[in-house]
Amino acid sequence: MSDRTDPAFAEVEAALNARGFTRIRFELEKIESLLDLLGSPQRAYPSIHLTGTNGKTSTARMIDSLLRAFGLHTGRYTSPHLETVRERISLDGEPVSEERFVATYREIAPLAELVDQRSAEPLTYFDLTTALAFATFADAPVDVAVVEVGLGGAEDATNVIQAGVAVITPIGLDHTEWLGDTIEDIALHKAGIIHPGATVIAAAQEEDAARPILERCAEVNATVAREGAEFGVMRRAVAVGGQVLTIQGLGGVYEEIFIPLHGAHQAQNAAVALAAVEAFLGAGARRQLDIEAVREGFAATSSPGRLERVRTAPTVLLDGAHNPHGMAATVTALQEEFAFSKLVGVLAVLGDKDAAGLLDLLEPVLDTIVVAENSSPRAMPVDELAELAREVFGAERVQVAREMPDAIEAAVAEAESDVPGELAGVGVLITGSVVTVADARRLLKR
Repeated sequence: MSDRTDPAFAEVEAALNARGFTRIRFELEKIESLLDLLGSPQRAYPSIHLTGTNGKTSTARMIDSLLRAFGLHTGRYTSPHLETVRERISLDGEPVSEERFVATYREIAPLAELVDQRSAEPLTYFDLTTALAFATFADAPVDVAVVEVGLGGAEDATNVIQAGVAVITPIGLDHTEWLGDTIEDIALHKAGIIHPGATVIAAAQEEDAARPILERCAEVNATVAREGAEFGVMRRAVAVGGQVLTIQGLGGVYEEIFIPLHGAHQAQNAAVALAAVEAFLGAGARRQLDIEAVREGFAATSSPGRLERVRTAPTVLLDGAHNPHGMAATVTALQEEFAFSKLVGVLAVLGDKDAAGLLDLLEPVLDTIVVAENSSPRAMPVDELAELAREVFGAERVQVAREMPDAIEAAVAEAESDVPGELAGVGVLITGSVVTVADARRLLKR
């Protein structure tokens, strides 16, 4: 990705940001009006739609990679982004170019203004990027779109696609201010992406989450395939740079599948992704997908910011876990797949997250923690986070650094202390938010 930004692209980015990067409005009418004016680009191709609390982006990336291994042209829409808004809209696995992004925005902008004039509130940043994605995919054109919800499901701007394959990754408590205080309430929102006649691929869920999903499937006559019943991971073994899996798919058993990602949660995501692609391509009880294409698709998968190694000696890992459900998976992967003699954490979180829950999970695996603030306007103040960290870790194991560069420097220095000349078993984990990962990536990838 080039460091130089085209002035026209910078201008478009500023116009999008002016809509309020974090402003959320649940109403489909405006995005529907805009897409109608654009000629309903979202109807130009079939879609696979993903919701869930954790694992959506990794699973979307795996689905995308598998579909491309079968020779299909793909569009992928995910959020949030790490470095540039262009990452949200990918064609054949690559972020769209600045030129294409600008050209599509200029087609949409006058129509978006029309919709804004007729409404009490303007379209949101997410509404606009969603319309941009759908128009980009129609224009490309793609054979299939892989679309991740922004938040929830039923009233999310992406839910205009009425996808034939709906994927639901594990559901936990997150975004409770928008989606409700219980797993059941959250699952009810997310089950809204299930439309009449769809095939639903559901990861293993708590009973309170499974119930609304199954009820919705019955209500709209959707077919459901569940992890643990119709598909799942049969075996997994840690391998250099990732893991090797045997997956029971909808169409049979797929062996010797290497994925260059760490953790049981990524193995689960792989099983969900494979079942979704089988459902989309029409595999099933009597038809298995070509194993070589499946292996190729998985081997080519990447998931930036998901236990991503960006430095060695000491090893620096970036992980975007931002809720207890996601952090539990990260911690398990650290314990199973990495043998650190010393691990130092850098934690910066958003103000509305369960920071105490994250700290409780990190305490057994970190020797020391450096707390900081990330660049989000919604970041939890570092003094507040430090207070919580001292309660969990004890004052002597907590360091405070307001800015991310200072936090990383302090963590690396701490990791390197007491281990003269031997950095092989030493690591730094930077985590707590996708924003934290994005901030760290900008500094460390230079």
